[in-house]
Amino acid sequence: MTTMRAMTMSAAGGPEVLEMSEIERPVRVGAEVLVKVIAAGVNPIDVKTRNGQGAFGAVQSLPVVLGNDFSGIVVEAPYTAHPLQPGTEVYGMGMVPRMSGAYAEYLTVSELSVIRKPPSLSHVEAAGVPLAALTAWGMVVETAKAHEGQRMLIHAGAGGVGHFAVQFAAFFGAHVIATGSTRNLGWLRELGAAQVIDHSVSRFEDEVKDVAVVIDLIGNVLDDTGTRSLGVIRPGGLIVNAPGGSWPTMAEEAAAAGVRATGFQVAPDGATLAIISRLLESSDVKVFVDQVFDLEQAADAHRQIEAGHTRGKIVLKVCEG
Repeated sequence: MTTMRAMTMSAAGGPEVLEMSEIERPVRVGAEVLVKVIAAGVNPIDVKTRNGQGAFGAVQSLPVVLGNDFSGIVVEAPYTAHPLQPGTEVYGMGMVPRMSGAYAEYLTVSELSVIRKPPSLSHVEAAGVPLAALTAWGMVVETAKAHEGQRMLIHAGAGGVGHFAVQFAAFFGAHVIATGSTRNLGWLRELGAAQVIDHSVSRFEDEVKDVAVVIDLIGNVLDDTGTRSLGVIRPGGLIVNAPGGSWPTMAEEAAAAGVRATGFQVAPDGATLAIISRLLESSDVKVFVDQVFDLEQAADAHRQIEAGHTRGKIVLKVCEG
C-alpha cells in the first residue's frame, strides 16, 4: 500500500478548502517512526494556517495536510531494538508544515516527538492532549514557574490550552483566577480555579488586582484583553502570551507598565509529554474532549473552532483502532 486517505487543502481559504483526497503515504527515514493515525487533535493553529496565516507562510507546496496532534499505532520503528515497536500505541505532536499532518491515515514523526499512549486514555482522548498540554506546561510551569501561593490569572481557562493551564497551575499550588463564560464557571472550579470571572458579566480588571502572572490566551484580538491585563499585574510581574500575532505591541506596552512580557511557542517535546502522561495516568490532570468529528467532517470541526465556544478539545476520528 503506497497511498492513504487524507484531508488536504490546495489553497488558503475557508473551511470549504478542506477536501478528502488519496495521496502518497509518507516514507519513514532515519530515526522517524511511521504511525497509523487513529485520532487527530484540532487546534486554532490549524484554522489560522488554513486561512493563510499561522504556519502557512512555511508551506513549500500544495496540497498540504494539517494537524499536529495525533494518537495511533506504530507501523514502522527506526530499528529492531527500538522501544516503540510495530503495534505499540503512541501519541505525540508534529510540526506542520515541516511534516505532513495528522489529518491522514499515516504520518511520520521524529522518535523524540512520540511516546507511549497512557493506557487509561482512549486514542480520541490522547489526541486532544499534546499541543494544548505542552503549550500550557511551557507557559505555566516552565515560563511562569507556578508555585505555592502564586496569584495567576488565566484567560480563556475553559479552552484547549486553558483547561490544562488551570490544572497545571493548581497542581503546583498557585492561586488560580480564571476567566470564562457563564456555562463554564462551575467546571473551571472543578479544574482547580480558586476564583472565576464571567467575562460576559464582569470586566476582570474590576474583580482582580495584584497578580504575579497573567497567562494570556487571547491577546488583543478581543476587547483589548492583553492591554487591559497589564493593569492587574503587580510591578515586575509577568504576562505570558501565546496566540502568535495577537498583540504586536505587547513588549512596548508591558515595558511602559513596568511588567515583564514574553510570547511562547510550543515544541514537540516527547520528554515533557512523558511527564504530563504521568499526571494524566494518576488523574491529577484530565483532558476534556468536547466534540468528536469523523475525518470527513474536518471542515465542520474547523467551523466549531471558529465559533469560539469549545470547552476543552475537538478531535477527529481518522481510523478505527
